[in-house]
Amino acid sequence: MGTALEKALALILSCDRELIDILSVTAQMSVQSTIIALLIGVPIGVWLGTFRFPGRSVLLVVNRTLMGMPPVVCGLMFYMLFSGVGPFRHLQLLFTVEIMILAQVALITPIVIGNMETYVAGISPAVRETAHGLQLGKMKTFRLLTNECVYQIFSAYLLSFARSISEVGAVSMVGGAIAWKTNVMTTAIMQYTNRGNFSLGIALGIILMSASLLVNIILTIVQRRMSR
Repeated sequence: MGTALEKALALILSCDRELIDILSVTAQMSVQSTIIALLIGVPIGVWLGTFRFPGRSVLLVVNRTLMGMPPVVCGLMFYMLFSGVGPFRHLQLLFTVEIMILAQVALITPIVIGNMETYVAGISPAVRETAHGLQLGKMKTFRLLTNECVYQIFSAYLLSFARSISEVGAVSMVGGAIAWKTNVMTTAIMQYTNRGNFSLGIALGIILMSASLLVNIILTIVQRRMSR
């Protein structure tokens, strides 16, 4: 175990090519999927948290259901849609980083929506009262609420990014964990550990845990600022 740990640290310090490639694919998938999820989820979450309309409760139930969707189910759905018998097979996205990003967006977006809706629902009465006093319309009220959510949006980004880099079920199904192409940290840890290559698995585990720790430290700082 000590030798494997020493080799793992040596791989990190030497910037091993395979290690760097895995980190690069992971970063590409996580950053892009999180940004897309924010662009979709933030406006919807603010809208659901601000306005009351027929069918809102149904949408909230559907979103909460999607928040708990097992990653393997999400992966299965995308696999069926983009495989050789699926309706989108002509796009040839299966076993590419692009479909991994799409699967991650499907998993992360409901989390962003739920996070934003809960926060906005708590602050919207006071903001709506202010907007009413200023005689602002619905669109300006929406913008005012969005501006009040800057720290919460950043918090949602960190939570979504943490979810993305730690997910394994969906990305392994649609990406195939192909070396030098679609292998990310989580799938590589599982893959190399099963092969007995503990040093690379430990190296990736150290980096993944360090990234998780950093995200949580930043998230704690942001939440403290939000509570002031």
